[in-house]
Amino acid sequence: MKIHHLRNATLIIESGNDFILVDPMLGKKGTNGPLAFLRHKARRNPIVSLPKNSNELLKKVTHCLITHCQRRHFDHLDTEGELFLVKNNIPVTCNYKDANYLKKRNINVQNILSPWKRDGFLEGFITTVPAKHGYDWIHRFMANGVGFFIELPNSPTIYISGDTVYTNDVDKALSTFKPDISIVASGSASLDIGKPILMTIKDIVKFIKNSPGKVIANHLEALNHCPTTRKELKEELRNQNLLSKVFIPYDGETLQF
Repeated sequence: MKIHHLRNATLIIESGNDFILVDPMLGKKGTNGPLAFLRHKARRNPIVSLPKNSNELLKKVTHCLITHCQRRHFDHLDTEGELFLVKNNIPVTCNYKDANYLKKRNINVQNILSPWKRDGFLEGFITTVPAKHGYDWIHRFMANGVGFFIELPNSPTIYISGDTVYTNDVDKALSTFKPDISIVASGSASLDIGKPILMTIKDIVKFIKNSPGKVIANHLEALNHCPTTRKELKEELRNQNLLSKVFIPYDGETLQF
């Protein structure tokens, strides 16, 4: 298995002949407005371009997973991502809450999932894990998405946390499924109001400590409301003696398992 990290939460899982695109934010640098104006520097998003190898990888995509997309979560599905899915008629797997939203955009929704139900996926299985997109009351404003636990033949198992803080559901996924690879959104994003909408550094460390296998940290250095940098995260993990357990890929980097 290979995991191709493109940008932010956008990645491609390569398993056999399947190339599974996750959360396609495919627009050019600066396509969308800032997600915070006061708490963080107001820069247009995404703040970085797609890597040079993205076009060749996207040509191979056979399926797509979307963790959440409503209420302008363009960092997981933007206009260019929608156009790509429609143009190529890519079959999409999503949470039941997002299905009608996607269908109205002529996206080929094939698998509609419910929390904690183990469904068939390709030649394996997929289980949806609830996600809570923020601490305290802010998550209600954010339209909560989901994470996915993926089991494919002859491949490591993968848990994609999605945009979430550390919850009992996240803990249950780690302890029950015991994923070989866990992917955690690590940018510690926050808006101009309320508490962070992604895990703080403290909870990222907790997630990594409780992960039985390797961890990939993504959702970094691509959006103006995500203050945590790769360097800062790496330093904290080194201080916690956890760095050897974690991959912090650069945009365009491929990880092989």
